[in-house]
Amino acid sequence: MKLSVTDAAARIRTRNEGAAALAYVKVFGCQQNEADGERLRGMLADMGYRFTDEPNLADVVILNTCAVRLHAEQRALGHLGAIGHDGGPPGQVVAVCGCMAQLASARETLKRSYRHVRLVFGPGDLHRFPELLHDALTQSGRHFHGNPPDVPLDWEEGLPVLRAPPANAEGRAFVTVMKGCDNYCAYCVVPYTRGRERSRSPEAVIAEVRGLIAEGYTEFTLLGQNVNSYRPADGESVADFPDLLAALVSLEGNFSLRFMTSHPKDASDKLFQTMGRHPKIAPFLHLPAQSGSDKVLTAMNRGYTREHFIALTQRARAAIPGLNLTSDILVGFPGETEADFEDTLSLLETVRFNSLFTFIYSPRPGTPAAGLEDDTPMKVKKARFQRLLDAQKRIES
Repeated sequence: MKLSVTDAAARIRTRNEGAAALAYVKVFGCQQNEADGERLRGMLADMGYRFTDEPNLADVVILNTCAVRLHAEQRALGHLGAIGHDGGPPGQVVAVCGCMAQLASARETLKRSYRHVRLVFGPGDLHRFPELLHDALTQSGRHFHGNPPDVPLDWEEGLPVLRAPPANAEGRAFVTVMKGCDNYCAYCVVPYTRGRERSRSPEAVIAEVRGLIAEGYTEFTLLGQNVNSYRPADGESVADFPDLLAALVSLEGNFSLRFMTSHPKDASDKLFQTMGRHPKIAPFLHLPAQSGSDKVLTAMNRGYTREHFIALTQRARAAIPGLNLTSDILVGFPGETEADFEDTLSLLETVRFNSLFTFIYSPRPGTPAAGLEDDTPMKVKKARFQRLLDAQKRIES
């Protein structure tokens, strides 16, 4: 008989009573993965596990992985290989979850080359973790789970969360407001690994932040693949993300809010004006440009032009005093010419970001860009990347 998540957690908790059951959790990638890691730790603690920093001592090892760039995938596989080499206690369950675990190519690699991995599940199955772990503990064989990315998923409320205490975390806490992405940028795997957009109810978000304020947290980062797409169900108390921000800053207490990440095509004047009006909202905006070339932006399926992006940043700075504006730039997208790259350099000079996150394009299996012809030598891409770093260094100095 198939167990419910609650029953599975209770059985594992009973199994661990009187035992020194240990768990090891390693998180790779973005802040959303960090927030998911806090939920994994919360569920493990609820099932009676204590935690160790030594995977070879752990009864349960979990790697919460990232697949946005090839380097992140390689780091996780390298760590996984070391775990397999060092071994662990009898019956150890090694689990891989997160975005990499949802990719068909990565799952095949895990099946073929990492035989010590006994449990694999994607982000859409996070809330089922106790049930999946119970199966791995009590049934032989290896267990691979995953949801098709286009299947709508419900929001999982009520999961236990284990955060670092406010003093240890410098008062900071992550609060997820939405998951998934409907943008399908040509280079990005997120819609294929985290699924379609779904927004959390504003009442649940407000209740979580209120509770964290009472616990002593003072800085909250609201998370979503694109927070500007936050759209609660009809009839809710707020209509969009700026309304949610306004509702949160009305809570009692001394705290600040920030958020990640905003998509330029959905960032609005209403968002900027809300930020400018409320001192509890940090004057920080991460607005990924990716490129300064209209041709490349179209090929990336970004949904905006260079002119639109520049005008957006100008309106943001006008509305938000002391704005700290950061961005992402991707160098070497297939088809990028020297002229396209020069457009990106000129975008930096025009906008003058406070700081940048910079990357060289790496193809992600299953994305449209992975099938594009890419005839720019890597040495050229690396030279452009260095020129980009040098240009931003001059702007910041």
